[in-house]
Amino acid sequence: MKAYIFPGQGAQFTGMGKNLYEESAKARELFEQANEILGFRITDTMFSGTEEELKQTNVTQPSIFLHSVVLAKISSNFQPDMVAGHSLGEFSALVTNGALSFEDGLRLVAQRAAAMQKACELQPSTMAAVLGLDDEVVENICREIDDVVVPANYNCPGQLVISGTIRGVELACEKLKAAGAKRALILAVGGAFHSPLMEPARAELAAAIEKTVFSTPICPVYQNVNAQPAIDTTIIKQNLIDQLTAPVRWTQSVQNMLTDGATQFVECGPGKVLQGLVKKISSSAEAMSVA
Repeated sequence: MKAYIFPGQGAQFTGMGKNLYEESAKARELFEQANEILGFRITDTMFSGTEEELKQTNVTQPSIFLHSVVLAKISSNFQPDMVAGHSLGEFSALVTNGALSFEDGLRLVAQRAAAMQKACELQPSTMAAVLGLDDEVVENICREIDDVVVPANYNCPGQLVISGTIRGVELACEKLKAAGAKRALILAVGGAFHSPLMEPARAELAAAIEKTVFSTPICPVYQNVNAQPAIDTTIIKQNLIDQLTAPVRWTQSVQNMLTDGATQFVECGPGKVLQGLVKKISSSAEAMSVA
């Protein structure tokens, strides 16, 4: 069984999607449609923007979404048995499995990016990558801190990202290093994604999601919030709303896909980060990029 997986923020690179645009009429059509929907030529930034320009949340999220979805739509053998996406990648997954239209998916991603940017500006906050500790140790230390700091991304065994106020994350990093973490490294991100500090963004995105039509997908999506497969659109929508303030359970999602029969993981989008995580979760799993 084929599991298609879709990357999130951080996978962007200058020139992303340019070859797709140049080599495929269908890709060109989708990219131009995206420029129209967004009201600016995002393709200019994707194809020739600087690294700094591509890091802006309102550009990064639609860019990665577009690269991933266009790749899937022009692929001749795209036949998923199950899909999953890391954070933002969940929207790409939901367009490619038919739960969302391309247009609605892109609009929601743009609204999500804007809402997250606003939430980041309301409260200075950050994230940190923690390596070499059991999840339970990280969870317990986060609970001990008298400020907002929570597990945000369960990426693979021994790699967990925490998220919260600058003070909360700094205090947690000190305690985590003292507890034996190989690294507890503050990340260059704009805010505390997947933490309670994203509540203003969650409320804004909820209103947009409730107004959007979702269709029954062709295959299950393993969602970040609970790592469980979903086909029911009511459940999918609620999980998508809750995702902004809840951790990304990527390790558990991959483990559940393997348990449910996934034999091949195909990463669809820029970069190869998720393939690496899949191999760390299960050394025997087959992982590759979309052909």
